[in-house]
Amino acid sequence: MEDHATRRWLWLGGGLFTVGAVYVLRGVLFPLMLAFVIAYALDPVVDWLERKRVPRALGAALAMLLLVSFVTLVIAVAAPLFIEELRDAARDLPSQLESLQKQLEPWVYQRFKTKLPHSFADWLKWSKELTERMQGQSAGGGLSLVSQAVFGTLGYVAAFVSALIIPVFALYLLIDFDSIVTRAATLVPRRWSSAVGETCSEIHTMLGGYLRGQLTANIVLAVLYATGLQWVDIRLALPIGILTGMLAFVPYVGFSLGLVLAMAMAVLDAQHPSRVLGVLGVMLGVQLLDGMVITPRIVGRSVGLSPLEVLLALAIAGTLFGFVGVLFAVPLGAITKIVVRRLVAAYLASTFYSRTTGSNQG
Repeated sequence: MEDHATRRWLWLGGGLFTVGAVYVLRGVLFPLMLAFVIAYALDPVVDWLERKRVPRALGAALAMLLLVSFVTLVIAVAAPLFIEELRDAARDLPSQLESLQKQLEPWVYQRFKTKLPHSFADWLKWSKELTERMQGQSAGGGLSLVSQAVFGTLGYVAAFVSALIIPVFALYLLIDFDSIVTRAATLVPRRWSSAVGETCSEIHTMLGGYLRGQLTANIVLAVLYATGLQWVDIRLALPIGILTGMLAFVPYVGFSLGLVLAMAMAVLDAQHPSRVLGVLGVMLGVQLLDGMVITPRIVGRSVGLSPLEVLLALAIAGTLFGFVGVLFAVPLGAITKIVVRRLVAAYLASTFYSRTTGSNQG
């Protein structure tokens, strides 16, 4: 009995240690997690190449090369279009801001008894005063500026290095993917192998359907948003539409960001105030189409999370792991739901649950 209780405490301690380590190393683990997602998505392609008698290492290299080539091609084609739109928007932005400022200044002065800044220097002074007021102190500004510059630069360097090592991690994971799965399966106690195997199979089916469906849905939504915003004729319609569609896998975030950016472009174009209504119509129309047709038909019910569970997963993952947690909140929430559901089923089927008081005394 003591050995059983000791093992239970060891398992609990090991689980808590693992969760704590993941939390502490969450920033370091992001490239590895993203690399694992890429390897997981490309593994069926490499398996197919293996069945065609292509060595796995060569197949993994070919799959990664195709992915990198596709991403490079998309960037090479899209970047000039984006740069051209950004250049046009930047050319007209000063006059648009000046026009908007003339319209807003009487209302701001009447409401808040203050004047809006009229020059870039005024904006800098105003923002500095606001920052100092929020911080409650003005001392140490130079040190803070140097600190932000140094650590901000280090952050950008770290992000660049992470972006470089993600394909390398993904390639090595892809080469050893099957052997990693096999070795992990051998570590599971034999009495649990059946239950763990069924759980992993269910998670695999869910994740496969989710990744394939969500990618297809993102592409469809990007096309719809970009086409609709171009039809309304606002600045940066193509970048905003593509950004909104490709971020649709993060519930509420992609639509909210796209709506704010599109509304900002419509408001800046003060000569055509009717475009605000057009932007609202396009964004809400595509969102309704997504909720009623696109996501149910393409993604389906593979994840199996209710809206309340999605919000809960976003809140918990975002609090624990920041932006990375928000990105992976839905699949992590679905995996957690599968595991919890099976644990609850095992508990309800156990003798501990079904044993009554009389049988316990006997």
